[in-house]
Amino acid sequence: MSSVRRIRSRSIPEDSGGLPDSLHPVIRRVLLARGVSDEKELSLQLRDMHAPGTLSDIEAAACLLAEAVMQKHRILIVGDFDADGATGTALAMLSLKAMGAAKLDFRVPNRFEFGYGLTVPLVDTLAASPPDLLVTVDSGISCVDGVARARDLGCRVVVTDHHLPGEQTPAADAIVNPNNPGDEFPSKAMAGVGVMFYLLGVVRRVLRDQGWFNASRPQPNLAQFLDLVALGTVADLVPLDRNNRVLVRQGLERIRRGAARPGLMALLRLGNRDYRYAVAADLGFAVGPRLNAAGRLEDMAAGIRCLISENADEAMELAEQLDELNRQ
Repeated sequence: MSSVRRIRSRSIPEDSGGLPDSLHPVIRRVLLARGVSDEKELSLQLRDMHAPGTLSDIEAAACLLAEAVMQKHRILIVGDFDADGATGTALAMLSLKAMGAAKLDFRVPNRFEFGYGLTVPLVDTLAASPPDLLVTVDSGISCVDGVARARDLGCRVVVTDHHLPGEQTPAADAIVNPNNPGDEFPSKAMAGVGVMFYLLGVVRRVLRDQGWFNASRPQPNLAQFLDLVALGTVADLVPLDRNNRVLVRQGLERIRRGAARPGLMALLRLGNRDYRYAVAADLGFAVGPRLNAAGRLEDMAAGIRCLISENADEAMELAEQLDELNRQ
């Protein structure tokens, strides 16, 4: 016996008159249905992002990273094996290098060998030469044993994640996650790459306050990496609340100007998409799947190397490998 399925119309909130009168009635109705009822909410500039101050542990995490940069400590970024983890890892690698990190590397777990996240077997591979600071991207909130093992090895551990925590959270030195219990950050929908973008912004501010930047080591503009933030946000299918719309809009504008990472541009080209008219669907259906294919069939290292490559030819070669994995 088959059940009857019915499509129910979404109720439209009452129009309070906060939107411009010049809007077409259909656009007005769509905006109201999406909870946009005020003209101020239509602005998607970087200045419209939520301030980072209420993100849990963000100051402590930023101070740990800033100290590691200034002291030339060994920093290891451990990412997840999907597009969100790959873009977040690439973002961390590029941004910290631009801030002057001298000893920086990344690892991404092979899902067939180590499973998900910062597992004990993965940490054990670091035992011979553990990093001074280990930073997770898009994972770690459920890795209680892995974090404990890393700290046993003498690592400081910063967890950045966006997933819901379980009954027990890891004993990390800092946990940056908008979904932590008691966290007051307004947007609970950020992807892992968005959380990392916020953290890196505070790291830069701490370094600036410490007088780290100078004529030979200028302060980097982290907005140059918003194409990666947009890609990871769209590919992870998180709800596009206003904060995420700001990140995606700003990233898409960089792509349309031809200012995106060479690897992202190569993946768009292989997906037969014109970067000049890029939209979120191009990231979700052309770039994201090609990037995810590496983590699904092999490991995500090739995807991350594609995104961090500064050389267009090398980036295209890596993108072609990802494209072939996607075809498989």
